[in-house]
Amino acid sequence: MDVYLEVGTKRTFAGGLDWPGWCRNGRDEESALQALLDYGPRYGRVVNHFIAPIGVRELHVIERLKGDATTDFGAPGAIPAADGESLEEAALRDWMAMLAACWASFDAAVDAARGRELSTGPRGGGRALEAIVEHVQGAHASYARKAGGTADFEQSVVSRWRGEVPDVGPRGGSRWPPRYAIRRAAWHVLDHAWEIEDRAGLA
Repeated sequence: MDVYLEVGTKRTFAGGLDWPGWCRNGRDEESALQALLDYGPRYGRVVNHFIAPIGVRELHVIERLKGDATTDFGAPGAIPAADGESLEEAALRDWMAMLAACWASFDAAVDAARGRELSTGPRGGGRALEAIVEHVQGAHASYARKAGGTADFEQSVVSRWRGEVPDVGPRGGSRWPPRYAIRRAAWHVLDHAWEIEDRAGLA
């Protein structure tokens, strides 16, 4: 199964190239790949046609990307070369369907966690449930603008895919290609779905 690595100075992300949302991190390459493997069955409960690999030997690293401050902060921020390639219409539908499955998992986690106390870290950190929801929704709108200039994610991605939106925004910043926009959004939604499940004792 093809994966990529985004290697920062303090943190490394491993992600499945063809599976948006299946992306985990560790202190180094080895721990990131192990985390990705460990979360395979959990991802398979979200995207039900995904067959989780059994061992790390089934993960084939085909690209290593240089991470930056975003990587070390705790979010994947580099764009794999494959994400710059065009998507067939059927593939775009499949990727959007996988993103929708991540959203369904997030919504289910939020509903299940209502009325429960979310655990906090050793220093009391961690957003409250409604703050997580607000954060995820706000980030999704910002990701939409990074892809196509509007706050509607699907509209932005589809417009970008059709070539209706230029690669560079009016202020000179590069817009995200469709594959990467979906990948980044799916990771963020699912990462917080799993956070809620873990902190609410639902995992």
